[in-house]
Parts: sequence; C-alpha cells; structure tokens
Amino acid sequence: MTSAAIYGCLGHRLTEAEKAFFAEVRPWGFILFRRNIDTPEQVRALTDELRASIGDPEAPIMIDQEGGRVQRMGPPHWPKYPPGAAYLKATNELAQARELARLGARLMAHDLREVGVTIDLLPVLDVPVPGAHDIIGDRAYGVDPETVAVLGRAAAEGLLAGGVLPCIKHMPGHGRAFADTHKDLPTVHADLDTLDAWDFAPFKALSDMPIGMTAHIVFTAIDRKHPATQSKKAIRLIRERLGFGGLLLSDDLVMNALSGSLTQRAHKALKAGCDLVVHWNGDMDEMRQVAEGVGPLKGGARRRAEAALARIVRTPEPLDPVAGHDRFFKAMGGRMDAAKGPDVGEAQA
Repeated sequence: MTSAAIYGCLGHRLTEAEKAFFAEVRPWGFILFRRNIDTPEQVRALTDELRASIGDPEAPIMIDQEGGRVQRMGPPHWPKYPPGAAYLKATNELAQARELARLGARLMAHDLREVGVTIDLLPVLDVPVPGAHDIIGDRAYGVDPETVAVLGRAAAEGLLAGGVLPCIKHMPGHGRAFADTHKDLPTVHADLDTLDAWDFAPFKALSDMPIGMTAHIVFTAIDRKHPATQSKKAIRLIRERLGFGGLLLSDDLVMNALSGSLTQRAHKALKAGCDLVVHWNGDMDEMRQVAEGVGPLKGGARRRAEAALARIVRTPEPLDPVAGHDRFFKAMGGRMDAAKGPDVGEAQA
C-alpha cells in the first residue's frame, strides 16, 4: 500500500539498497535535488528507475525549479531562469510581467517533462515584509499581495499548460519570518487581520491549485505552541479560511525549525493534517526513521492525491521551445546573470 511520504535519493542512479527500501515502503512519490542532476539522459534514466522501484510508471516526481537561487536543473544542459522578482523589474508593467511569468513557467515545464518530472514546487506565494529574513527575498514575485497573486497564478498556469503540476508554497505565508527555517524556528506575532490581508491573500487567490506546501513557522495568532506544519489549528485555517482543498505537503522534515526525532516529526505533521511528508536528503537511516512515523495514504488524503494527479494535462499546450526561449530571454533583457543574495540550500522546498 502507498505510504504518505515523499523521499529523495543520494546520487545520479539508485543503489540496490535504495531500490529495496522504496519497494518495501512504497512512497507516494519522490523529490530530486542538484546532487541527482547531471545530463538530461541521466535524469530521465533516474526518474524511470525511481518509478520502477515501486512498480508505478506514473509515480509523481517533484523538484524545486523556481529560477534564481533555487534551480536544481541548470546550465550547461538547461537555461538559467530568473528569480520571481525579475519579471516585474524587466517590464515595470504587471500585464507584461504576467505574460513573461507564464512563458517562463511553460518553458520550465517543457524542461521538466522531458526528463520525467511531473511536479514543480512553484509558485512561491510568500509576500516579504521590510526587514524579514532574505531566505525568500527575490524568490517572491513582488512586495504586495496582489502582484504576488497575479504573477503566481501566471506561473501556475504555465506549468499546468505544460503538463506539470504546480505547488503553492509556503502556507500560510513565509514572508514575515525573521529567521531561516533551515536553521531556526521563526515566530510571527502579527494579528490575524494583518495576516489575512497580507500573508494569506495570495494563497486564498490560488486556493484552486492542486498542491500546496506548509511553512515551518509559528504564528502566535493561530497556534502559539506548534509550527504550521504540525499545527491542527493552522492546517484547519489553511483548509477553511484560505479555502485550500488540494493535496497538502509538509516542507522538508530535516529542517532545524522542527524538533524531535524524524519519526516524531513525520507523525506530528500527518496527525496535524498534512497529507504527505517530505524527506529530501536520501540518507537511508533517516528515511527509515521517517517511515516509522508514516502510515498508508488513505481517506481524504488519498482522494486529494488522486485529484491532484488528475490535473496533469496529458497533451501539453503546443510550444516551440527554441523560439520560446529566444523570446523569453530577449524580453527579460538577454542572458540572466546569477541571482544575487544567499544561496538557498538543498533542503529548501
């Protein structure tokens, strides 16, 4: 029976131990990172191998392919895409930025689908506030909820048109955090009305999306004791106030924002209402710990997972990738330079 987990692997190909573990625990899907990426042919062989390990030729495989600091597939085999903030800066006009965000995501979907990846952990719908930690920074599409919602929907539409599922993140909002969840547990003290008008707004606007991901952040207005990933109150708010009915993933369980053993972390996230938990680094001992805290994917979670996968377009919208790339990068100002700011580590999802 399928388990309510998503795992990574260590390298460019699966080891025999990884094949045996995945066959035993049968995760719902898999996640790729830079350590898993070499050539298009290698990535395609790896995604085929991952699916074969659990006997499911359509098992979901996801990746963080945002552009900027968070791009797992890049040069020399794939273009370097811009970060979210670059679209409005390139045009200074929201309607034009929207067209570019959609085209950029459509091109990324083409790249991903070619190598067997079916979910992109994009768009980032967090709205940064002045002074917040720059872990989000230029990954955000703008500095106000409306811009983020408009460009985020454009990116989601581009992915969907290309046969790749989007995942909105980090619910119910990471833009107000003053710490990096890879290292610490941030606490947000804003009142509920403030959060609703700012942080929640893009997520409410895109509540129809198939997949979402939680934030490892404590919101004192929601739950003073638990980060959203492990908070029944926060997940109830995501479902009811934000109106999100899609498949809900935890952010990575390894992040230092969470405490306790990996077994406890996984169990708490699922008990709070996450549908699936994500473990990224491919460490076999850690994956076994996670597996001890994970049960089968069943009930509402299973129905939401099935509904999400049903959104994959089997025949993508027509695209000339060469002409599309030329048009896109010309509109964005030519070749994109490396994004400024701190590198976002492998654990970011």
